[in-house]
Amino acid sequence: MAACFIIGAAGKVGLRLTRQLSDKQHAVSALHRKPEQAATLQAAGAQPVSGDIQQLTVDELAQKMAGHEVVVFTAGAGGAGIALTNAIDGDGLDLAVAAAEQAGVPRFILVSAFPDAGRGKAISEGFENYMRVKRLADARLVASGLEWVILRPGTLTDAAGTGRVQADLAIPYGEIPRDDVAATLAGLIETPAIKYQIIELTSGDQPIETALQRLQRY
Repeated sequence: MAACFIIGAAGKVGLRLTRQLSDKQHAVSALHRKPEQAATLQAAGAQPVSGDIQQLTVDELAQKMAGHEVVVFTAGAGGAGIALTNAIDGDGLDLAVAAAEQAGVPRFILVSAFPDAGRGKAISEGFENYMRVKRLADARLVASGLEWVILRPGTLTDAAGTGRVQADLAIPYGEIPRDDVAATLAGLIETPAIKYQIIELTSGDQPIETALQRLQRY
């Protein structure tokens, strides 16, 4: 069982992941910003860890991460504006990578953005900035000394998960329930042989376990 540190644990994907990992008896430490989030995370089976990635120093976050085997970064500004996107999706990821390196956490999984998101639509300045920041965040993690995996899910939905996905290095764009994104993240945590890969993810026909087994060939 892995000791997991989740950044963005109170979010829609993060909370689902917390529950799934706890159900599988993994040890989950869940970073949260608001005091009222602690009870929800504890009920989901996590050890709540208070902290704001907009306020923490590298040293402070590294101390919180110490002793964990994997960091999952699924935090995001959620369309709350350019400044917040830069602070969380950009600077927050930089902080988390530096802290993981300092703390000696070997593995880092990042939830990023599908490169075709927004294609065929009118692109706002905020969305263009979001995609730019996500791309730079991916590059920051790839350049680190960590065993990284970048997961790029398609459009997220709140539909019930099916447990079936399409996952590969390059696939057509599509939707995917947040349940299945969380289940894929849990599968990646349980499949340490998958590393140094950028994986695109949508709904599909393959069971998640089968899709991840295929990715071990690279």
